[in-house]
Amino acid sequence: MSTGVNPFQMAQQQFDEVADQLQLSDNIRKILRWPLREFHFQIPVQMDDGTMQVFRGYRVQHNDARGPAKGGIRFHPAETVDTVRALATWMTWKCAVADIPLGGGKGGVILDPSSLSDSEKQRVCRGWVDQMWRNIGPRLDVPAPDVGTTAQMMGWMMDEYSKLIGQYTPGVITGKPLGGGGSKGRTEATGFGVIVTVREALKRLGIDPKTCTAALHGFGNVSQYAAQNFINMLGGKVVAVSCWDWHEKTAYTFSANEGLDPEFLKSITDQYGTIDKEKAKKAGIKIEDGNAWLKKDVDILIPAAIEGVITKETAPMISSKVKVLAEGANGPCTPDADAYFKKTNIYVIPDFLCNSGGVICSYFEGVQNDMNYYWELEEVVRNLDKKMTSAFASVHDMSIDRKVYTRNAAYMVAIDRVVRAMQLRGWI
Repeated sequence: MSTGVNPFQMAQQQFDEVADQLQLSDNIRKILRWPLREFHFQIPVQMDDGTMQVFRGYRVQHNDARGPAKGGIRFHPAETVDTVRALATWMTWKCAVADIPLGGGKGGVILDPSSLSDSEKQRVCRGWVDQMWRNIGPRLDVPAPDVGTTAQMMGWMMDEYSKLIGQYTPGVITGKPLGGGGSKGRTEATGFGVIVTVREALKRLGIDPKTCTAALHGFGNVSQYAAQNFINMLGGKVVAVSCWDWHEKTAYTFSANEGLDPEFLKSITDQYGTIDKEKAKKAGIKIEDGNAWLKKDVDILIPAAIEGVITKETAPMISSKVKVLAEGANGPCTPDADAYFKKTNIYVIPDFLCNSGGVICSYFEGVQNDMNYYWELEEVVRNLDKKMTSAFASVHDMSIDRKVYTRNAAYMVAIDRVVRAMQLRGWI
């Protein structure tokens, strides 16, 4: 599943371009180009067969000028420290562009979660907390689920932390299960937010969403809810979904010109986002190679899986019909791909704006944990829509005012807010 792209170099390159445009001082650049702190550690785990395995774990805290670090924990066999660094950096910008009082963090463990039993996964989760509990907490660093991790895993991690410090502390982790300190709406928040930004982009472009088709990359949590909301909220049609097959270690595209039913696809998808090919075939769904989603004649492309999938080589495969590219994943498009989009005038909704619905709802979850009072779904959705709409407007307006690419505009909004917080705290 590795793309051969170094995501941290990509994150730094994106930052450097905007830092030049903003004429940031060398001192500010030195602080923001690299994480403030990193943790590298081993997690020894007794497996079900009695053997011992040692997994490599990470936590990176990029910047906490605006508040506690915030970011998910990935379980992935191709995890690298540079991936974690990049994601932590993007989380800083994501929290800032969403204007929530949190900083950027990210964690990871190098493992294939599909190869572990539930009891083994629980021991890995508790082992991760055993290594990190002194350096996480509601006022320090608040992890959450990401690729390869689930709400249940967050529940285990919260429980381990609570045991270690001797008091029930739901606010140490977000993305927890409902009934275990979780928030209504959190599971679907990222995919919902993606479609809010698509809605706002189509408004600015004067395009009726009911006439639009979409193709998505990935069929995990983000893509599933993005597909559902693209149909239910906007009245559009999803014609293709590409996903990674964990069993065959390759990707496939599932397509239907008349439109796919995301609810049906969810019913035949495992917890790691792999769609059952045989059941899809029986339902009349066409199965194509993994890159076929990218070449579809659709109006909207939504890469919602991993980083670095749209590159200088793959960007020219995109149909000339595509009007909007919404980055549901973190870092799915390389700087070379950005150069292509600038030439073709595809409206790109940058990742740390587009997929910020998850961290906004995680912030809401932390607020509810602090209050010990939990909101109804309608209140969560209303507040999330309001935050996403406001964040989109700030980036779009910056893009128009400064006559810059949308990704650069998002960086400008975010960097300005982080630098301002650093100034107010006397860091610079």
